[in-house]
Amino acid sequence: MPSLNPYENPLGYRKAKHLLRRTCFNYSKTTVDYFATLTPQDAVNELSNEPVLFWEHPYDPVVNSDTGVPDGFWMHTENTTPEDFTTGHFRKKAIISGWWWYNAQKQNSLKHKLVFFLHSCFTLSKHDGVPKSSYFYDYLRLLDFYAYDLKTLAKKITFDNSILYYLDNNTNNKNNPNENYAREFLELFTILKGEQIGEGNYTTYTESDVQNAAKVFSGIKNKPLRDNLDPDSQIPMGYVNTAQHDIQDKTFSEAFDNQTISGQSTQQGVIQEVDDFVEMIFSQHATAISYCRKLYRFYVKSEWDEDVENDIIIPLSNQLIANNFNLLEILETILMSQHFYDEDSNDNSDQIIGSIVKSPIQLISETINLLNISFPNPEASANNPPDSFNDDLLNFKRFYYNFAYLSFFTSTALRPFSPDTVAGYPAMYQSPSFDRNWFTSNTIIGRYKLIECFITGQNRINNTGANIRIQFDSVEYVENSGNFSAINNAITLVQEIADLIYCESINSSRVNYFVSILTDGLEAYYWSSAWTDYLQTGNQVQVKTRLDSLFTGMLNAAEFQLM
Repeated sequence: MPSLNPYENPLGYRKAKHLLRRTCFNYSKTTVDYFATLTPQDAVNELSNEPVLFWEHPYDPVVNSDTGVPDGFWMHTENTTPEDFTTGHFRKKAIISGWWWYNAQKQNSLKHKLVFFLHSCFTLSKHDGVPKSSYFYDYLRLLDFYAYDLKTLAKKITFDNSILYYLDNNTNNKNNPNENYAREFLELFTILKGEQIGEGNYTTYTESDVQNAAKVFSGIKNKPLRDNLDPDSQIPMGYVNTAQHDIQDKTFSEAFDNQTISGQSTQQGVIQEVDDFVEMIFSQHATAISYCRKLYRFYVKSEWDEDVENDIIIPLSNQLIANNFNLLEILETILMSQHFYDEDSNDNSDQIIGSIVKSPIQLISETINLLNISFPNPEASANNPPDSFNDDLLNFKRFYYNFAYLSFFTSTALRPFSPDTVAGYPAMYQSPSFDRNWFTSNTIIGRYKLIECFITGQNRINNTGANIRIQFDSVEYVENSGNFSAINNAITLVQEIADLIYCESINSSRVNYFVSILTDGLEAYYWSSAWTDYLQTGNQVQVKTRLDSLFTGMLNAAEFQLM
């Protein structure tokens, strides 16, 4: 029977791998070994620590043709504002996503993956309707600042410059209402559309509710100069053009108990209207249920039965309401539960561990961390600008923007923070496939060629052969990482690699299959002889060829595509 009762034993290796994959983008043997000794309570406490901002500010190393020098730390440059930089906003927005990703994959923290989850709830596409890189930067900071306070985030997001621009609220005036943002706020961001039970009636809200919500949001505009700061977060926000706001009272449908929100005529009054509106939405049990279903799909499993709905989703939704929509408490309940670790059932048909297809962000982050692949370090201080023509910041841009962003992520259908529609990424909402949408005939080449790119140090996805600025040395890894106990034993080496990179242990037939890759179909002792020859002669050609084939086979296996 599905149970939210806490699992209290030390995690051990298998469950530590599961917890880290589901909560973080950082995953390595060192972290697994450490977390394996912890109880779920201690592990979640550790993951709840505030993350470090290793790379403090995004940096654009491309030379500006107007100034002759890079725009550098354009978000934080003395005597300038981000609006002074009018070129390269597509690149700059991608660099900001790289700034976020770099910090996320460097450490074990709940917050980074939670920010991406919140992006899937309050969705925008930074390259489709968000004109300025500074808007997107502020959007990410807003998600981070209110990551655990879901209700407050729902209030603040309405004044975010990116959202206001992306969903056309700039054109929403009292005499010319634009319902786009109001509709998405109800249908996608919060309570979600229920079953249609009549003309314009979707159970959870009606068309008249959309119209009244648009009136609540009327006159709220983006502020291009970013000089209007949110008093709580100090993050730039939009403003209220009171002359364009509908000051009439707004009465909502029976779905909201015919509640009336009093119309206001001042900026602070309009902010209060939004506050009252969000409180009304979040007072509905359907809103809490919608978020708990999303959380379950994101962190646990994409499909569930009636027992899970009744014993997991509904209790979580009650807890979410009781704790005023504090997401940290809900995550703690999920991640410490017997259900999360599949300890509440003997049914092997509904396994949770290894049941989700990795997103492209998870895949590339996990591969880099598992294989100890180093890449250019962009952690330059704004007080000590580097030589932009020959430094790690420029090479990081070449790796992340030129390869990861424009090639790998594009080929795998996930440009970070740029879904094709406001509904988000199909893997997060599109039934019945959900996360299986990450792995399709259109994305398989990009996923499978990733390890080849890392081994060669070249872009093999687009077949350009371009230097991607990082490279995986398989011989160095097995010899010096300290992860393997008997490198010269083909069977032991394969088993230890599998234990590290896969969710579950593999059977003897799979071990033998991967051993045959390592030995090129010969007997297992062939590998022992080849490794001994390498140690004696220093010539690594033979062992590198075999190890490269082994890692390609094991990382492209179905087992590695799952988490």
